[in-house]
Amino acid sequence: MQNNFSEAVEIVLNQKIRTSGRQSYAAANLKASTAPLWKRLLDVTIILLTAPITILVGTAVALIVKLGSPGPIIFRQERVGYKGQRFVCFKFRTMHAGVETASHQGHTAHLIKNSSAPMTKLDAVKDSRVIPFGSILRATGLDELPQLINVLRGEMSLVGPRPCVGYEYEMYEPWQKRRFDAVPGLTGLWQVSGKNRTTFNQMIHLDIEYSEQSNFWLDLRIIFKTVPALVVQCCDQRAKRKQAQKAALQTTVVSSSPSVVSTRVNVAG
Repeated sequence: MQNNFSEAVEIVLNQKIRTSGRQSYAAANLKASTAPLWKRLLDVTIILLTAPITILVGTAVALIVKLGSPGPIIFRQERVGYKGQRFVCFKFRTMHAGVETASHQGHTAHLIKNSSAPMTKLDAVKDSRVIPFGSILRATGLDELPQLINVLRGEMSLVGPRPCVGYEYEMYEPWQKRRFDAVPGLTGLWQVSGKNRTTFNQMIHLDIEYSEQSNFWLDLRIIFKTVPALVVQCCDQRAKRKQAQKAALQTTVVSSSPSVVSTRVNVAG
């Protein structure tokens, strides 16, 4: 685990982010001042107060990832944040290394075009790309603990709209991009207002509402509501998995019924 700790320290201290192709990560030039002073103080205070628990839980999650699948423990991905600026977002890797992303792009496009569809995750039922225990880490939000590094670097906040990937940002209409008027966060108004039960447009409106009304007390209220919201999310995901298993079992029974009938007919004949 010493190597994992060294990797985390290197990420925190290294303020220069690698370039990819013709695009450079604008996060290298982001300053903590993009968030109000009260927000930065709240973020840093909470991170320091919870550091012992965060380190303990983070170490356990890192072990789960390391033992569950070969590959890096930390997953790095370019995301779109404040005012459309790009930065490298950190997560615990919950999918097998080198898996395809086309299915996620298609799922995202479907949710955006069908704005009345609930924001169900692609891996809500079953996803072969997810590593052992990965679904639990994703449902509980533990895979996002490394994003505290992004918070300390000023690229994110504890509370704010979720940062999206580049191809999702390109699908947004101009008015929808107003959700990026706030610094992105780990949790937010959308997450504690139903999240996967809401539609894409409802998510956008909640994020815009937060960006317009953001204040100290609203952030505190959202933070306190986050854990109960995660519990509800885990229960919803468990219920969906049970429904999927039940549907699969019924399909199996129905598909096997003709052969049973045919066998009985042959025996009778």
